Amino acid sequence: MGLVTMKELLTKAREQGKATGAFSVGNLEMVKGAVQAAEEMNTPIILQIAEVRLKHSPLGLMGPMMVQAAREAKVDVAVHLDHGQTFETLQRALDFGFTSVMFDGSVLPFEENIEKTKHVVEMAAKYGATVEAELGLVGGSEDGGRGHGIRCTDPDDAKVFCERTGVDALAVAIGNAHGNYPVAPTLAFDVLEKINETTGDIPLVLHGGSGITPADFRKAITLGINKINIATASFDSLTAKAEEYLKTEGRHNYFSLNEAMVAGVYENVKRHIYIFNNVGEL
Repeated sequence: MGLVTMKELLTKAREQGKATGAFSVGNLEMVKGAVQAAEEMNTPIILQIAEVRLKHSPLGLMGPMMVQAAREAKVDVAVHLDHGQTFETLQRALDFGFTSVMFDGSVLPFEENIEKTKHVVEMAAKYGATVEAELGLVGGSEDGGRGHGIRCTDPDDAKVFCERTGVDALAVAIGNAHGNYPVAPTLAFDVLEKINETTGDIPLVLHGGSGITPADFRKAITLGINKINIATASFDSLTAKAEEYLKTEGRHNYFSLNEAMVAGVYENVKRHIYIFNNVGEL
């Protein structure tokens, strides 16, 4: 139990027909809440942070905390840099002990995405770390800014990409988007099924998980999704719990606020673990 590579978790999830939840964190309370839920559910998770979030949650502070939390956890936990944009940040994450990194070259031309991803695979290999990449365009953006639109991943391109880069996991675009959905998205399950067929045993990743229905999550898992990213739902749940506490009567203090924020993340993570691991009926 403790710090492990993401590849270990995704391989087991694929063998068992499940998905591992990858939960974005931005402060101490989010880390505590996510690990608490994982330990209570006796289920491995992935703690992750996206490069665009580092202006609010510096890697030099978050990285060591995330890694130490994983080491001390009573369940297996991988620590992942999500949506890495620069080699410098990816290198820093690996130096801090992250067991997985993602290079997001999805907006680059196909060949350039391949070449840069191959370089990241070589970087991570020196640390025994897992590499995730993205092909196609997932809608929205990690920081709530303007996205680049949505472009479904081409199954044939996915096959070539995986073979030439040697990545351990591939994030796909099937109509999913980062941020809050105005309405539940219509996912292209036919495209996902073809991607899963062409890429073989490569675990597939679903970004933009906040707002997708439990039924669609579970269907996606049957078609090859083994890692599901949750960010917005956790940030929203933390904020809601903090607001709820601050509206109560009487004098407020940091320690009770801390507990409220931890509880917000804990509840959200626990709910998604229940769905991803196919526990019980919907």
